Amino acid sequence: MIRRWGPPLLLGLVLAGAAYHVTLVQTPCLLMRFATHRVAGAAGYNALYQAPLATADSRAIVRPSPDLAYSSCPFDLSRGPVLIDVAPVPAPYWSLSVFDPRTDVAFVRNNIQAGGKPIRVALIGDSGGQAPTGYEPVLVKGDTGIALVRTLVDDRARFPQIDAARRVSRCRPMSAP
Repeated sequence: MIRRWGPPLLLGLVLAGAAYHVTLVQTPCLLMRFATHRVAGAAGYNALYQAPLATADSRAIVRPSPDLAYSSCPFDLSRGPVLIDVAPVPAPYWSLSVFDPRTDVAFVRNNIQAGGKPIRVALIGDSGGQAPTGYEPVLVKGDTGIALVRTLVDDRARFPQIDAARRVSRCRPMSAP
């Protein structure tokens, strides 16, 4: 009896294991591709989109914190490096995080680590390239992802001042002026 059911049962277990593994490997990539495409709908790739403060109805990707102002740059490095300049903001906390196509963190720095100075990075993907003078190179596995700037808005009355300061930040292809 086992001889008759053994091979099909073994094949079923191997296929189930393979499907499980593929799901674990591919799910982060698919989710990030969806998120990058959705965020790029606002300002396009390699451009910084300054989102308004979150409300109870805000749900672009995940439930955002109402205490944070989000700026996002979905990037595509297939044509070369992308430069990100994050200007200091008069807020108790702000940070830059860069996520690769598998949702892994490629880079993170906050205002305390930056010493209140601007953060200037050059995202370099599998297509290669070099960081220009004055930019810290950040190697990204793959050529797409999202750079996210989060700024704590501790008092909504101060948001216009914080918003004006964060709009100085930029994300652009290295070939752009």
